[in-house]
Amino acid sequence: MSGVTGNQDVDIDLGQLVRAVWARRLKVLAVTLIGAGVAFAGAKMISPKYSAETRLLIEQRAPAFANTQSNDGNAGPLLDELNIASQVQLLQSADIIKQVINSEKLYELPEFDDAVKGSALSDILVALHIKKNPLENPPEERVIDAFIKRLQVYQVPGSRVIGITFTSKDPKIAARIPNAMANVYLATQSGAKLDTNSEATRWLEPEIESLRQKVNDAEQKVAEYRAKHGLLPTNGGSNFPQQQLNDISVELTRVRGEKANAEARAQSVRNALASGEASDTLPDIMSSQSMQRLKATESGLQSQISDLSTSLLNNHPKLKSLRAQLADIKTQIRQETQKILASVESEAKVAGLRAAELERQSGTLRANSAQAGEDEVGLNALQREANAQRQLLETYLARYREAASRADSNSSPADARIVSRAIEPVDPYFPKVVPIVAVAAVATLIMSAIVIMLAELFSGRALRPVDGSVEPAAPIEEKTQAAAAPKAKRDVKPSMLSAPVEEEPAQQAPAPLEEENEFSISSVADYLTSSRATLAVAISPTGDDGSAATVSLARALADVGQRVVLVDMTGSGYPTELMGDDPNAPGVTDLLCGAAAFGETIHGDRDSDAHLIPQGISDIRQAMRGADRLSLLLDALSSAYDLVIVECGAADVAGVSRLTHSKDVEIILSMPDVIEEEFVFAMTEFEKAGYQRVVLMSGDETIAEDLPRRAA
Repeated sequence: MSGVTGNQDVDIDLGQLVRAVWARRLKVLAVTLIGAGVAFAGAKMISPKYSAETRLLIEQRAPAFANTQSNDGNAGPLLDELNIASQVQLLQSADIIKQVINSEKLYELPEFDDAVKGSALSDILVALHIKKNPLENPPEERVIDAFIKRLQVYQVPGSRVIGITFTSKDPKIAARIPNAMANVYLATQSGAKLDTNSEATRWLEPEIESLRQKVNDAEQKVAEYRAKHGLLPTNGGSNFPQQQLNDISVELTRVRGEKANAEARAQSVRNALASGEASDTLPDIMSSQSMQRLKATESGLQSQISDLSTSLLNNHPKLKSLRAQLADIKTQIRQETQKILASVESEAKVAGLRAAELERQSGTLRANSAQAGEDEVGLNALQREANAQRQLLETYLARYREAASRADSNSSPADARIVSRAIEPVDPYFPKVVPIVAVAAVATLIMSAIVIMLAELFSGRALRPVDGSVEPAAPIEEKTQAAAAPKAKRDVKPSMLSAPVEEEPAQQAPAPLEEENEFSISSVADYLTSSRATLAVAISPTGDDGSAATVSLARALADVGQRVVLVDMTGSGYPTELMGDDPNAPGVTDLLCGAAAFGETIHGDRDSDAHLIPQGISDIRQAMRGADRLSLLLDALSSAYDLVIVECGAADVAGVSRLTHSKDVEIILSMPDVIEEEFVFAMTEFEKAGYQRVVLMSGDETIAEDLPRRAA
């Protein structure tokens, strides 16, 4: 390679590749034009092919006079995907293709039998036994194969429409074949319906005659059984003995009621006579005309006696006569009451006799009804058989009439119709000259550029050496003494200190000592805000001074509007001392020991809007037995805060791994006074454990030097 030694690392010079292509642009353009010209000539030499399409809609169709409510057994579910796919296969069947070939006389066209003409290439392939001789196949098979190659039948996605596309060198044939296939398909479907109806009528005729005879025999058996057992039908649907028993039961109930009513009336009359009470209030007495006349006479005599008593003495003959008449009237009233009582008692006796007679008749009819019920079991069986035969006969008759009404070809339309007929195409669908030329030109251009680039790469002109040497970093003490020396420019961001260090030439102007520190608290705060991190674990190898820097980081984030909470997991509890008001406030240890609720452990910072979960006052060793619950605690805090900072103090990798099972967390090495050995050791250990997002945070805003990563 030019300019590259055998043991040097190299890189591809993209600029050189572009320059090489541009330098040969005229050749590339010439090759592109040649490729486009060849594509244009080839497209013009290819015989044009025309394509036309007919579309069919699959739907249930019935004659206009058909009853839409009829339950046609021939009309199945035509609208499902399987049925549409079946119709697509039917359109490609050999029977339909043969009918179209014969009707259109395609076997006379050379286009559908290329084997007759042959070609030099085909003859060579046949002679070498690479290709089968097409003349060995029958002519009909050759025409069918050529037809199938030009035919495409498909279902339009998301519809019940089937497209029939045919390709031919003749635009008239391209339009004629799809229409012919659609017509043959519709005729075939209609003929299948006619065959089905004809077959149904032929099968139903003898079945109907046989069923008629069976119905007559069954009904004759029912009539004979009724006459033999005396099971005459009644209006209510029951047999005659049951009807008689029902009538007698109703009459017996009525007679018993009349008897009870008569006995009650007689008893009331007897009670009135025995007690000497007035009987003129009883209904039977008041309804007697004789009693009404006697009562009227009695009332008139009492009125006369009352009138005369005011003017005559009691021993007056007229008063005595009236009193004698009144006593005679009362005697007649008592006699008439006795007659009424005897009449009512006689009525009660008659009702009792009628009830006894009805009960006797009821007993006889019960025996007859029981026998009739047993006989009716056989009658019901015969009736069920007769009804079943008659229902089957009526069903067959309905089917026969329906099938006979569809015997005509116009009465059985196919379950499909043409929605778009093919028309003679004007422009060929292949070849498309413009797209072919455009694609060929672009492909030639790209291939020419690739060839030039590969030539540059293999020649070595597009390769350049890479200077990968890195000078070892000076110790921290040397950096402090050489503060005025030229400053090394780094390409390292706070999120990663593992990038290699590039040193600029010594003659570059020295950077001022006051340059902003990339590892300051504000820089780390900006990084955490931009990365949208939800969990950060702060490690302070140097002790409480690192914890103080972590507290400053939390306050800096809260000052810019971040919802941040700091969890004190240090052994000294220094963050709690800096942020909390009460050193005995419940915290992490109390939560893990179950001595405090989750909400009781969250407190506000006394100097900012940040929140704090202090160390707590419970036993640390007992609390760390439940350290497995720390991951659940952090997940809950992450859902409520923008950032959760866990200050672990001088913890190691094993301790951090107990906090969370995920390695995708921010690890912050809080070291205000950077000690190179401790930093390199911590960085190496965390990277070995799989933590790739390790950030150094220095509390000193004047430190500007980067620290190189060293192998463990």
